[in-house]
Amino acid sequence: MARINLLPWRAERRRLRQKEFLAMLGASAVAAALISFGIVMFYNRQIDGQNERNAFVKDQITQVDSKIKEIEELDKKKAKLLARKEVIEQLQANRSQMVHLFDSLVRTIPDGVTLSAIKQEGDVLTLSGRSQSNARVSTYMRNLEGSGWMTNPELSVIEARGDNKGLPYEFNLQVKLANPNAPKDTNGDGIPDTVATAPVATPVDVTAPASFATAAPAPAATAAAAPAAPAATAAKPTTGGAQ
Repeated sequence: MARINLLPWRAERRRLRQKEFLAMLGASAVAAALISFGIVMFYNRQIDGQNERNAFVKDQITQVDSKIKEIEELDKKKAKLLARKEVIEQLQANRSQMVHLFDSLVRTIPDGVTLSAIKQEGDVLTLSGRSQSNARVSTYMRNLEGSGWMTNPELSVIEARGDNKGLPYEFNLQVKLANPNAPKDTNGDGIPDTVATAPVATPVDVTAPASFATAAPAPAATAAAAPAAPAATAAKPTTGGAQ
């Protein structure tokens, strides 16, 4: 015999499906909330970790900046000490320069030449005086070049001027001061080489220069220069010296 179900099974089935859908919807919402919460917590931890790393880096940067300032202060102190050392070395090298300079001025001046003025500007020395002839000035310039303490003599003016018959020529020349004892920089690196033994300048014999044999003055000029020779020997290389 056939069985016929007269109950509203379709409505019951619809209700079951609605319940299943609501359950799945609720489970999905809970899962989405959990996943969102997990994602938020993950990124919050990442942000916190990055902030900690940033704080560590900032702290290290602050320490490095303080060390850089200390290094800059040390560099300034080092530069000052090097400048003082350089000044001391220059003073040590040039302490006897003026003594040798005046000694060379006395040794190199020949007969028939007198100095009337000396002017120094830096390492350039300007010498003014009078001479018997052009040959005497040439001899004087050669003596200055060979002194070791003065180099590159340049004659700027020489002309007959004044009423002094014994010393008719007035000259003006410039020389560059040199120091044989100063440290040399042969490799050009800006650092002085090791100080070696300074060369000893050979004294210039001005009593009888070789040029006098060929450029001897006339007898009248020799007689006129005779009283001027002691004055040239006793003249001091200062402004307003013997004329």
